[in-house]
Amino acid sequence: MENSKSLNFNIYSVNATNFTDIALRLFHFQAVNNLVYSDYLKYLRVDCGRIDNVKDIPFLPISFFKSKQVKTGEWDAHIVFESSSTTGTGVSRHEVRDISVYLHHATRCFEFFFGPLSGYHFFALLPSYLERNNSSLVAMMDSFIKQSGSPFSGFYLSDLEKLKADIARAKRDESKQIIVWGVSFALLDLAENNPPDLSNCLVFETGGMKGRRREMTRQELHTILKKAFGISAIYSEYGMTELFSQAYTRGSSIFYAPPWMKIMVREVGDPFTWVKQGKPGGLNIIDLANVESVSFIETEDSGVLLADGFEVNGRLDNSDIRGCNLMVE
Repeated sequence: MENSKSLNFNIYSVNATNFTDIALRLFHFQAVNNLVYSDYLKYLRVDCGRIDNVKDIPFLPISFFKSKQVKTGEWDAHIVFESSSTTGTGVSRHEVRDISVYLHHATRCFEFFFGPLSGYHFFALLPSYLERNNSSLVAMMDSFIKQSGSPFSGFYLSDLEKLKADIARAKRDESKQIIVWGVSFALLDLAENNPPDLSNCLVFETGGMKGRRREMTRQELHTILKKAFGISAIYSEYGMTELFSQAYTRGSSIFYAPPWMKIMVREVGDPFTWVKQGKPGGLNIIDLANVESVSFIETEDSGVLLADGFEVNGRLDNSDIRGCNLMVE
């Protein structure tokens, strides 16, 4: 098998002009060197040599991460990230060759949209993730907390009173902005128990009720949180165990992907047909950072592609609810 270094591209130099060329090179490389993806393409009877358009690339259903080792090349995993699951249908497993590469990349994704991590205090409310091993989100947040250099940055499992006190103290440090980053049910717990004044703070939700509360739409969740915390906007992160990259909102319902990530929307009943911009369908993602796994993933999320971003509506029917997603209205 070839080594991925033979691809010879700098992911942080990817732009609208060279994205297609790099994506096609990566597809042809993974079609040969990723055994799971290669077998899937053979099953579909795809003539990879004839594919010269991104829209003709078959995307690997994300469910393969539950039953297969989705790796490009031959190497031993440094860590295996595992998804959460509330249905008992099994978890996704993403083999990671070098966790430092993932953490560096997560930093670049965040800083692409929001600037240096050193400019923030990070208050992390991720109880359900901290209760299990090998969460990519916990690894990312732990890295952000350390890089922030803030004495207040940290994980707050259930001590909401300490969280509120530390937020009040951190507000006195005007050199950094406060980010409260939490799973949905934990943010609702905070909102309902003498909520702190989070004016001039940023609140990031990463979705997920984890079976602790009734599922609700993102719009409903944000309305509740904005009123409780006295803020005008809620930020969201869209990431998943199977991806190296993350997309973010800027306080609205629209997610923005970094240049090395592309969102496409397929017909729900036909995974090989694309829907027009503005029409709902299933989300397919190209993540060029997934060099060592697979960069072309057919997710189980529904959404809409917009002129300058995309929206996530929730889970498709008959898919288990997990992780960073909210139900469809």
